[in-house]
Amino acid sequence: MTGVAGRGAGWPEEPGGSVARRPDWRDTLRNASDLALVGILTTVAALPVLTAGAAVATASAAVHHWSENESWPGFRTVVRGFVRALLPGALATLIAAGVAALFTVNLLALGRGVVPGGPALIVVTVLLAGAVTGFAGLTVVQLGRQDAQGWREAVRQAGRTAVTRPVVPIALTGVLGLVAVLCGLILPLITPILAGYTLLALHATVRRIERSSPNR
Repeated sequence: MTGVAGRGAGWPEEPGGSVARRPDWRDTLRNASDLALVGILTTVAALPVLTAGAAVATASAAVHHWSENESWPGFRTVVRGFVRALLPGALATLIAAGVAALFTVNLLALGRGVVPGGPALIVVTVLLAGAVTGFAGLTVVQLGRQDAQGWREAVRQAGRTAVTRPVVPIALTGVLGLVAVLCGLILPLITPILAGYTLLALHATVRRIERSSPNR
């Protein structure tokens, strides 16, 4: 799993060109446990709500570090990053909550016939909500690449990527949509565990698309 997440397809090579051994089941179990723990800690840190932005940003930075270096950042580094991300993360959380509430109210009003538009406008609203969700996922990935700092820069980077590679936010919408289905309909009790795997999936998806279609 580490080889796939951190180095793309294929296994890393040892000095001299020989192929490194495949990780055994203990490596896979350890990686799976680490990601599950990341998800649980992220969920706990996000419980006060206003800390959700900082929790997600810090977890994204940790997952990015693990994907690139096959090791986790130190505890003190994580705590310092979380503290620095608290204020900007709180603002980001409020903005995200406001946008989510706006889409929810619009969909409820359309579904009850309170406002005109009917099914066609419902479809348009759902598609727009999906696009915003994918962009938010891309922003989280970019934020992780910046050590959980610089929300504005992360948004700008996400915007540039969305313009040059629109398939990226579309793919991330699919990833987050699948996770939502699993959490809401099939596996609601393991939502905290899935959080770590979701962040890994977001980072891995962006990395794979970037490597398969580099900018020219």
